Amino acid sequence: MDLLTLLQVLDSTMRLATPLLLACLAGLFSERAGIFDIGLEGKMLAAAFLSAAIAYTSGSAWLGLLAGIGASLVLSGIHGLASITFRGNQLISGVAVNFLAAGLTVVVAQSWFGQGGRTPQLQGAARFDPITLPFADAIRDVPVIGPIYYELISGHTALVYIALLMVPLSWWVLYATRFGLRLRAVGENPAAVDTAGVSVIGLRYAAVAICGVLCGIAGAYLATALQAGFVKDMSAGRGYIALAALIFAKWRPWYALYACLLFGFLQALALRPDVIEGALGFKVNVQLLDVLPYILTVIILAGFVGKAIPPRAGGEPYVKER
Repeated sequence: MDLLTLLQVLDSTMRLATPLLLACLAGLFSERAGIFDIGLEGKMLAAAFLSAAIAYTSGSAWLGLLAGIGASLVLSGIHGLASITFRGNQLISGVAVNFLAAGLTVVVAQSWFGQGGRTPQLQGAARFDPITLPFADAIRDVPVIGPIYYELISGHTALVYIALLMVPLSWWVLYATRFGLRLRAVGENPAAVDTAGVSVIGLRYAAVAICGVLCGIAGAYLATALQAGFVKDMSAGRGYIALAALIFAKWRPWYALYACLLFGFLQALALRPDVIEGALGFKVNVQLLDVLPYILTVIILAGFVGKAIPPRAGGEPYVKER
């Protein structure tokens, strides 16, 4: 495999890993606070639809992004209300969010645009354009360094760079701030946090809200950057893959980046079967490449769920002692 082909595969890896990374970090904040969220998939789907719809009608991808974040926050509020305020089953609430988003997006899209549950094609300012970083064109022909900078580092949309910046930011928030310390403590021992005079409910709602914002960005990326509009079920199980990546990463931001890049790499290989065939020397089944990320998800859940220890208070509603 030559350098240019490798860089193209890695470039696709970055683009495909972006929604997984954002959703994985979203689940990280939520589950660190003790709120399990199966509804990442539904939030991404709702955000993808509304961001595409608003971007098309307004002609602005940034307005579409804000709309997508808003849609995700509404579903996060529903999940928070059910699991925090009313102390319902968090898994069932998350599944309900997924079902609600899957059905509602298609119905509203058909009613709004009449195109079989999809939005019209996005063009111009309604989509996020790739950003050429400084000096990318100037050093393009410099051996090794030039192609790496031009092909791999430069040329992504703003949301890809935002997702990458969210990794160190998430680490800093969780491990270097008082808010992060309290958030992690709520997921481990909420009674101790409550005894210290800190609102457990407030912290959990804050975590759910952060989760909603990140899922909103992930969904908007799918519809306004990775693709040019919304189609039915376009999240395609990415929310569940993100949950598997979160378990694989053991609820740590930097490990989440590596896990999501691995899943993104497998998806990128599925788009370039010629690379696999060239490396192996024989023809491979394209359908098998397509399901590799989902096979890895099952393997991770089967092999790592016992080794990766989740927050001790995860999934349990907190009842304040009188």
